[in-house]
Amino acid sequence: MGCKRPKGRPICSGDVVMDQDAVAALFTRADGTYLCARWGRPIVPVVFGVDDATLAVFKGAIEAVVTLAQHQMAETDPELGANLMVFFCRDWDELPEVPHLEKLVPDLLPLVAKLKGADANQYRIFRFDEAGAIRAAFVFLRMDEHLAQVSADTLALSQAVQTILLWSDMAFRETAPLAVVNGNTVLRPDISSVVRAAYDLVMPVAAQDPSHALRLSARIGKLQ
Repeated sequence: MGCKRPKGRPICSGDVVMDQDAVAALFTRADGTYLCARWGRPIVPVVFGVDDATLAVFKGAIEAVVTLAQHQMAETDPELGANLMVFFCRDWDELPEVPHLEKLVPDLLPLVAKLKGADANQYRIFRFDEAGAIRAAFVFLRMDEHLAQVSADTLALSQAVQTILLWSDMAFRETAPLAVVNGNTVLRPDISSVVRAAYDLVMPVAAQDPSHALRLSARIGKLQ
C-alpha cells in the first residue's frame, strides 16, 4: 500500500512488518521511559522566516504527512490560532526578538543559551492536553551550513514526520526517518507504517506503558 502527496508525488515507499522491539525503540527515551503521543486536534501550521515558495513546500509536506496519518488540518485553532509553529533563523539570538514568543515558550532565554552551547541547528517543543495528546508543537531551525545544504522538500518532510508523533529523543539519532527512492526523498516504509498505526482510532492518543509497542506492532500488521 503506497501513499502520495496531494499532487501525486509519493511520500512513502511501501509497508513493512515491525516487531515489538523495533517499535519500542522509536518511543523509548534515553532515560529508559516509554512515551508515545499523537495529535488530539486538527493541525494548523504556520511558518516564519521563509519566502512564499518555501512556505508552500512546508505546508504541502505537513498536509501529506497528515493525510498519511488520516488525521485532519484546519484553518485555525480555537485556543492558539496556529498550533504547529515553525521558526527559521540564522542565529539563535534572533529568537528572543520574535514578538510574544516568550509567552509561548517559557524560559526562552535559557533555551537559547542551551541551543548555542550545544551548537544545535534544530529543536522541537511539544505541548500536551489533559489526555496526553499533542496540542501544540514549536519547531526551531537555525540555518547553519549543514541545513543550508538540505533541499526544502527534504527539510520540510523531515520536520513534518518528526512532529506528527512524539518520537523518542533517540529515535533518529543514527538513522533519519527519510530515504531516497528513484531520486525522490520519501518516508522510510517502517516509519510511515508506524504513523498510520499510531493514528488508528483503536489506539490511545498517548501511552507510557511499553506494552503499547506490542499493540502498535500488531496494528501495523493488520493495516497491511
